Amino acid sequence: MTFPDRDELEEVLELVAQEARSYVASVDDRPVRSPRTREALEAFNRALPEHGSGASQALRELIDQGLDATVASSGPRCFHFVIGGATPAALAADWWTSALDQIAYAWVSSPLSVELERVALAWLLELFELPASFSGVMTTGATMANFVGLASARQWWSEEMGLDAFETGLAGAPPVPIFCSRIVHASATKCLGMLGLGRATPEVLAREGSNILDVSRLERALDELGDRPAIVMTTAGDPNAGEFDPIAEVAELLRGRRAWLHVDGAFGLFARLDPTTAELVRGVEHADSVAVDGHKWLNVPYDCGFGFVRDRQWLGKSFRYQAEYLPDDVEDEPVLGQLGPESSRRARALSVWATLRAYGREGYRELVTRHCALARRMARLVDEAPDLERLADVTLNVVCFRYDPGGSTEEELDRLNAALGRALIEDGRFYVGSTTFRGRVALRPALSNWRTREEDVDAFVEVVRELGGRLGREARP
Repeated sequence: MTFPDRDELEEVLELVAQEARSYVASVDDRPVRSPRTREALEAFNRALPEHGSGASQALRELIDQGLDATVASSGPRCFHFVIGGATPAALAADWWTSALDQIAYAWVSSPLSVELERVALAWLLELFELPASFSGVMTTGATMANFVGLASARQWWSEEMGLDAFETGLAGAPPVPIFCSRIVHASATKCLGMLGLGRATPEVLAREGSNILDVSRLERALDELGDRPAIVMTTAGDPNAGEFDPIAEVAELLRGRRAWLHVDGAFGLFARLDPTTAELVRGVEHADSVAVDGHKWLNVPYDCGFGFVRDRQWLGKSFRYQAEYLPDDVEDEPVLGQLGPESSRRARALSVWATLRAYGREGYRELVTRHCALARRMARLVDEAPDLERLADVTLNVVCFRYDPGGSTEEELDRLNAALGRALIEDGRFYVGSTTFRGRVALRPALSNWRTREEDVDAFVEVVRELGGRLGREARP
């Protein structure tokens, strides 16, 4: 057949729209993963065809053979990682985004995309009660949002030292003093590696018997540095148990010092929306950079994140990108590709703008409040179950617990709960992974999908007990 055929377009768009409607209508009750996953994948392992099948047949194969190999991460029973979903407004806007296929690099490449990104970022600053003077850029997710903040911190540090990290690098420079707690996220240390600062560089200053930052130890470490500049990384919302570093105390300590404060608030920054949890992120307004995800609690489609920096100059200095044929960054026609790591940029702003316009501050406050209530409900069910043990307080939307039928050693419990984590994935009715919390293997379901209901939480606890009981019986001699 010819490549491509314009006559195919209407047929395949109608096909996908019909199948998408069917999927969305059934996702509440679908298992998160099909037992046919591996079998379904086998259908795709074939050589490149010499002659194409045409769009309609290719899409039909993708849908019919591929659906069983997907994860219903947009549904209400996926508690793995910290995954949101896609609100109706965000999903529809994302379809429209794909149809328009805009390039959100510069105003000249898509005026709408760039303007909506500016508007949506300003709305997000309002939502999180961050200073309107902050500048931001949309990214693929929290990892690259952390990259934006830490690249800006690196550039600031280098100029404080009389260098220019972006232009000439840091070869020959002394190590960059970086401090964090034990709950620093792997994505943040990954960014340090990508930036040439070293993922093993941060000095962990955790409180005795705790994972969060010890402000007294941080003060002593900074005093030892004297007047040398430093970077302090804090975490708002640890995925293991929803723990928070004392951001307000750290911000107060850093006042007047040569130190850059970065806050990784991938999902924890949303605590700002609920008056009962806002205290957890008090002080974030004093940060120099803040990272947050969109595809977590904002519930927009993957991929989406936001990197905010107090002083816009550090974005421009960290991501300069110029060529003779590229437009200049001017006030009325900005070039967003010069403010972040990506030059080829999807128009993520359309989904973000649409969901904020559709549901507003009150809608998202209600969402956060509901998920926190669901997490407390799950914690109560765990506490009431004789074979479950909660390992941490529920501060936000993550519940950290393990299966413990009694009479087992710690080593046996670790093996049992690791097996339970694998069994939950294979079972597929719910999705949640295992982790290690303070040396013990545990489960850590996170609730952030707008579809999740009380009955999902209740059923999940029953499934954990069912699978845990079966594994426990199999493990006995």
